[in-house]
Amino acid sequence: MVVRVARRLFTVEDYHRMREAGILSEDDRVELIEGEILEMSPIGSRHAGTVARLVRIFSQRLGERAVVWPQNPIRLGVYSEPQPDVALLRPREDFYEAEHPGPGDVWLVVEVADRSVEGDRGVKAPLYGRAGIPEFWLVDLAAGVVEVYREPGVEGYRSVRRLGPGETLAPLAFPDLALKVEEILRSYPR
Repeated sequence: MVVRVARRLFTVEDYHRMREAGILSEDDRVELIEGEILEMSPIGSRHAGTVARLVRIFSQRLGERAVVWPQNPIRLGVYSEPQPDVALLRPREDFYEAEHPGPGDVWLVVEVADRSVEGDRGVKAPLYGRAGIPEFWLVDLAAGVVEVYREPGVEGYRSVRRLGPGETLAPLAFPDLALKVEEILRSYPR
């Protein structure tokens, strides 16, 4: 006999109501992924430093050409609102105060992974691809590489490149912003 367990998926609206009701607090490190509330990995010092470095690089070099969106929500439909480590958004006068950005507002999403690399690669990369985010970078701290995902589609991304020290990358939206992998990854695997 097969037992079927009914699962209830939460919508983004449900998720926001839980925060408003105090069920989830601002201190809870969670995000909504495909209707499930998932606990986020703790942020270690290498992770935090890499995110801060990316925010500085993007902010200094792009200026007002993009909104640099660090560890803030992006609404990807009815059932998902992840909080990527960094995103580059289309500029808006209100800086997205009226509502969280959606897929059409996003040029690039970056996830920095120390212990979460498999989840970011297996769950978040396909999620961002299905949502139509044009480009996703996975900064793998343990391996000392940056994976560049492009050509989004229903299965995720059709193009994946793995770049290491000595190689250069640039966001599709800003081909003039050439970054050496070493600029992103100052400390290599130990």
